[in-house]
Amino acid sequence: MLKSEKFFIKRDPQAPAGATPLAAEKSVSGLVVATPVVVSSPRVVPASIASVPTGLDNAASVTEARSKLIVGPNIKLKGLEITDCDTLVVEGRVEATISSRVIQISDHGIFVGNADFDVAEIRGEFNGDLTVRQKLVVYPTGRVSGRIRYGKLVIEEGGQLTGDVALEGAAPKGLVVAVDNR
Repeated sequence: MLKSEKFFIKRDPQAPAGATPLAAEKSVSGLVVATPVVVSSPRVVPASIASVPTGLDNAASVTEARSKLIVGPNIKLKGLEITDCDTLVVEGRVEATISSRVIQISDHGIFVGNADFDVAEIRGEFNGDLTVRQKLVVYPTGRVSGRIRYGKLVIEEGGQLTGDVALEGAAPKGLVVAVDNR
């Protein structure tokens, strides 16, 4: 059998509608084995949504496609400012300044620098200035150090948080404000 014959299968005109056609292939022992073949009609995708990443569940998500930067393992980005990035996934090492919506640092990921996010999920390491407007989650393998400001804070058992840590928008205790009313 030619290799191309595997991909082109004749339909049985007497097979009931919706029946799954079978393809004949030779097994290693030389026996002919029938395997089901899925046959579907071709689908035309409009060019406007053809470039949207898969995994989007509904049409509303298509119009709200977000930008995502994934820094893979063994990748190092240094000395840059990241802009127009909705979600940053760090599996390698990033030394940067960023203001975005979400950061996810994997177990072996490291971020060093200044960051401003709505949500931060830290499984790896963060060093620097971190402002999280909504929710900061530090997982058991996570280590966060530096100047940290947060809206809500979740630290799972084993997670570490060190440095100047405060609730976002809260005035530091012990601060005396002098007003000169001359």
